[in-house]
Amino acid sequence: MGQLSDRINRLAPSATLAMSQKSGEMKAQGVDVINLSVGEPDFNTPEPIKEAAKKAIDDNYSRYSPVPGYAGLREAISRKLKNENGLTYGIHEILVSNGAKQSVCNTVMALVNGGDEVIIPAPYWVSYPQMVKLAGGTPVIVEAGFEQDFKMTAEQLEQAITPKTRMLILCSPSNPTGSVYSKEELRALAEVILRHEDVYVLADEIYEHINYTGAHQSIAQFEGMRERTIIVNGVSKAYAMTGWRIGYIAAPEWIVKGCNKLQGQYTSGPSSVSQKAAEAAYTIDQSCVEEMRLAFERRRNLIVELARDIPGLEVNEPQGAFYLFPKCSSFYGKTDGVRTIATSSDLAMYLLEEAHVATVGGDAFGDPECFRMSYATSDDNIREAMRRIKCALGKLR
Repeated sequence: MGQLSDRINRLAPSATLAMSQKSGEMKAQGVDVINLSVGEPDFNTPEPIKEAAKKAIDDNYSRYSPVPGYAGLREAISRKLKNENGLTYGIHEILVSNGAKQSVCNTVMALVNGGDEVIIPAPYWVSYPQMVKLAGGTPVIVEAGFEQDFKMTAEQLEQAITPKTRMLILCSPSNPTGSVYSKEELRALAEVILRHEDVYVLADEIYEHINYTGAHQSIAQFEGMRERTIIVNGVSKAYAMTGWRIGYIAAPEWIVKGCNKLQGQYTSGPSSVSQKAAEAAYTIDQSCVEEMRLAFERRRNLIVELARDIPGLEVNEPQGAFYLFPKCSSFYGKTDGVRTIATSSDLAMYLLEEAHVATVGGDAFGDPECFRMSYATSDDNIREAMRRIKCALGKLR
């Protein structure tokens, strides 16, 4: 058998996608699996956005788009950043990519050299450390566990910075925890960053609109931080457009140029039709976003209440996104007589096989004491899933 490159062998497969695949296989065999492993809204894309996509097809938007994305979409993003975030970015400071995942990877590949360190608070989204490794960088994991509401402090950031530090990756609202950094917490982190002139912040704000704190806060708002921040966002979560694959960065022009050069060599511009749909998403009446946010907030309240009713789970109240990340380490070492739970991944597999509920172990997110459940599903599914989980965990002794 042939030999794959070292770069591929260094990568770990995506645990979230692996769990989703396994639950899909069980469903195909006729097993009634409730999937709480997947990170996407269960809503359909709003009708006006779909209409714009249909019109784009009829208007023959079927040719290559410019590498950084259509000017019309970048202008719509520029207006969104101004109106919603109070941030001013020209269209030359915006680059549209094939999903926010590519936006993150572009940024890491454009800024990180071999041996550079990238600070990543844990729990983290599974792909961050892998992307840093792909770029030849070293992920520096800073543990921000359940007791501190899964948020890194300014003191922790200061201690983690070395002469090799190139970047901090910050996700707020967070996947996998749903934690949201307050304006004061972000200001404290910004003050640390500004003391170290070669350190940049990749601010993953993809869950911006799924926020239960009142208003989204961006670290780019503080004086001096706009030059040091790469905002990553997109349409997937706020507008239920995960499959359309449109994300973007807003950043200083020299960084955007670097990412543009990279994107020009390996994917070029994103789908023409998806871009016209995304442009519509940013320009239509935004009440659809608020309707979905309210539904997620209701589900958050429901799943928190039901999870707190399960003996052995420790549950915080997430302030954004659509994930619950309960602490489950009290079950380690316990058994149902057949299986013994040693890790959160064991627990996730036990829940899949015993309760037919798909979740994801916290090991993959850098927190071995917790596991992730997505509540981007119906109230009935949440109730039934939590009933099954409670029953299955009750069998462990």
